[in-house]
Amino acid sequence: MSNVPFRKKTPSRRNITRSVTKYQDHKPDLEVDFYHRCGYCDASDQWRTTWYELDHFVPKGYLSTLSETSYCNLVYSCRSCNNAKRHKWPTQCEHLHHNDKEGFIDPCDAQYDKYFYRDDTGYIYHNGTDLGKWMYSALQLHKPRHKVLWAIDTLYHEINDINKMIHAIGGLRQIISANPDLVVKIDALKNNYIEYTASLAAYK
Repeated sequence: MSNVPFRKKTPSRRNITRSVTKYQDHKPDLEVDFYHRCGYCDASDQWRTTWYELDHFVPKGYLSTLSETSYCNLVYSCRSCNNAKRHKWPTQCEHLHHNDKEGFIDPCDAQYDKYFYRDDTGYIYHNGTDLGKWMYSALQLHKPRHKVLWAIDTLYHEINDINKMIHAIGGLRQIISANPDLVVKIDALKNNYIEYTASLAAYK
């Protein structure tokens, strides 16, 4: 089993300070800043089974200087992670995100990536630290849905890469004659893609 980086890109919030009526008005900008991926599990919203939501990183009940609509406190999140995190905030303090054993790292912090990794099937693991174990459990990153959504996204991009190669070389016949093993790979990718996409219904 090989270790795979948890995600390819770390999201970064822009410094958006404009006034909005409700925090949901920030959703279009957060979709962009989070690359259309859940900040917590990195699942692409392209394969969503329900609408993606906005999470208050510091829960609303613990805000003291930030407001409910503060852009810097919002996370683009899949429903699974948002429901799992909910109002969890062990420090009960807006300015203290964790105590090294319990709490959360902001997913826009590059340090977040150090607490999780995947195997080559997409299953998520924690890094063995107390804080990593706590976040892993609190966000329920052990759920099979995270592996399935990662696998679908990976297969989709592999299939796209092959299609680009076929187009660049001039057709499937030329590809097959140059690399007959590619036919087996294409067939395997297709079967895996069908299997995983069919299983999405279980994760609504």
